[in-house]
Amino acid sequence: MAMDSTANQTAHSSSTPPPPKTTSSPYDYDRVLDFLESKGKEHYGGRFRLDAADHPILLKLAAYFLRDEPICRQQDIRLDKGIMLTGPIGCGKTSLMQLMRYLTQPDNRYVVKSTRDITFEFIQDGYDVIHRYSRGKLYTAEHRHYCFDDLGIENNIKYYGNECNVMAEILLSRYDLFIGRGLITHITTNLSATEIEEAYGNRLRSRLREMVNLIGFDQGVKDKRR
Repeated sequence: MAMDSTANQTAHSSSTPPPPKTTSSPYDYDRVLDFLESKGKEHYGGRFRLDAADHPILLKLAAYFLRDEPICRQQDIRLDKGIMLTGPIGCGKTSLMQLMRYLTQPDNRYVVKSTRDITFEFIQDGYDVIHRYSRGKLYTAEHRHYCFDDLGIENNIKYYGNECNVMAEILLSRYDLFIGRGLITHITTNLSATEIEEAYGNRLRSRLREMVNLIGFDQGVKDKRR
């Protein structure tokens, strides 16, 4: 869902934003974060808060999804790539990626999909699931932006006796579409780069470097579910 007109007016307010004054930006990020927090309260209850300690990460995410080129250049974020948001369990990765959909314009909207649910679909529907989340509807130009949530929580599974690393196959297929058509993929994960290589192989780890901007929570961040 895109920001409504009130949110857009709010985001363009002239109060001092967190980015350094030497960087020109059309957005007031204090108010952008206020907007996201209000949406968080709507979805997750009145106790929802955006932690001040997370503001550097929130700034990067908001700048990316607002397509704020000056701030993205300053933060070394490429707008032609997706986002991989990493961090320990309970740091709020999934909630943030759900909320960031309010900042996206129609062409950049994405669906958040649990990798665990995708493996259950694979058990039910087989290899068509790989096409479903990579090449869209067969023989059409329809492809979707996805955020694959909790990469690494799923397991390799067998379909009629054949073991398949479903998410590896989906991501490798989406890499081809990223190169050929600019298809964007977002990911959340608890895994480190080394753990991704161990689970999915060096080939996928290398492709992910090309496909996504890495934004990570510190491993010592508190569990916000407590």
